[in-house]
Formats: sequence, C-alpha cells, structure tokens
Amino acid sequence: MKKKVTVKTYQEFKNEGRKITMLTAYDYTMAKLVINAGVDSILIGDSLAMTMQGHSSTLPVTVDDIIYHTKMVVQANTNALIVSDMPFLSYHVSVEDTVRNAGRIVKEGGAEAVKLEGGRNIIDQVKAIIDAQIPVMGHLGLTPQSVNAFGGFKVQGRDDENAKRILDDALALQDAGVFSIVLEGIPEKLAKEISEQLYIPTIGIGAGKHCDGQVLVLQDMLGMYDNFVPKFVKQYANLNSVITSAVQDYIKEVQDGDFPTEEYTYK
Repeated sequence: MKKKVTVKTYQEFKNEGRKITMLTAYDYTMAKLVINAGVDSILIGDSLAMTMQGHSSTLPVTVDDIIYHTKMVVQANTNALIVSDMPFLSYHVSVEDTVRNAGRIVKEGGAEAVKLEGGRNIIDQVKAIIDAQIPVMGHLGLTPQSVNAFGGFKVQGRDDENAKRILDDALALQDAGVFSIVLEGIPEKLAKEISEQLYIPTIGIGAGKHCDGQVLVLQDMLGMYDNFVPKFVKQYANLNSVITSAVQDYIKEVQDGDFPTEEYTYK
C-alpha cells in the first residue's frame, strides 16, 4: 500500500524534487477512484458550488456544505492528504469565527488541513488556525472568492506591482506557518520565482510547470463540466460524451424492450 501522505510528506516531496499531485473530489465514488489511481492529495474545493450545485461562482458554498462533502471523501480515503476549502465569509468576520469554522471542518468533516484564500490580509486568521493545531494551505493569485473584487476570473500578477504583492504575500504566509501555497492564474515566470524563493511547496493551477505540484478540478480534467473550460485545463478524458452515449443507449433499450433481458432478470 502507498505510504500515507501528510503535510510533512509535502515538504519531503519538495526537498526531493518530487512533484505533488492533487485533484478535487466531492463524493465517495469519485474520491475512491482518484485515490486508488494514486493521487497524493484530495481537495474538497469550494468549486463544488459550480460542479455540484450549478452556481456561477464559489461564493454560495457554506461551511456545512464543505463538511458534508468532506465526510464523503474521507470515507473513501486510504492514504491521500485531505484538504478542505474554507468558504467565503467563514474566515472574514473574526479570528474566533475562523478558528471555530476550521475546527468544525476538521472535527466534523474529517479534513486533515484547511485552505484559505488571501495573503497578508488574513495572516491573523492563519496564525490562529495553526495555533489550534490545524495545518493551513494558502491560496494566492486568482482567488475565486474575490471574483467580484477582481471584476471576473482574470489572470493576476502580470504587472510588477501586483507580482511583488503576490510574492510578498507568499513570503508572509510562509512566515506565518502554512505548509503549502496554491498559486492560481498567475504568469509562469512569477510562479517560478515564488516557488524558488519559498522553502515550502507550491501547488499550481494555471501557473505553469515550475510549481512543486499541480491541482485541477476533477470534473474539468475528465471533461464532465463544460459550462466553462479555462485555458489551463487539459482534458484527459471526455466523460461528457461517454456518459451521454451510455444514457442514450439505456433509454433506447428500455423503450425498445431490449432491457432487461434474461441475463439481468431473477428467476
């Protein structure tokens, strides 16, 4: 059996130059498939707002939603590191609320770490969570919970000022004690610079090949979610057409009286 991946393993992987693999999952069936395939870590992302709930952004997701989906993924887990997003407004009101919500996600959901979007503006929250013995993953660049402030899903850090801000935020998060940082939607050159300056691992999504690992939304990379396909998504399968074809075959066989045959009937 593959060795259990922990936050310490992440650091070992970076030190060894071994790339980290991460995918989202939101339910038992998909999580089991992904974990059996050998992925290092699972993210129960607030992207479930779009892929599972049909919303146009991540903002509607609640702490209860994250806990519910985390519990399902944990049931399938054998050795992957389980990281859950802290959703919009779960860490923005007060430090006390932040620790309480992070604690619920770990205690009730079974997550092994939580992920927060933001840099120096959330340092107090990050430190408080870590002080409560909960590992924290950072998230910088295109942070989807800030979609309204950004004016849409736009690449971040293309100019010198914003690039420096993201780098400074990454260094501040590292100093605060996060074990890893997701870099989303930033130029490859900036992601390379950050990854080289940090001693903790970076996980890229739309940030090029120089990060210490990569993460994708499972439904995106399997070609299941076609409402919007970002430039950085490689579709490793087209399950949209596979599933549609299978359902159409089922419908036709039922309507034509070809299913169920004796093979699928009790005597």
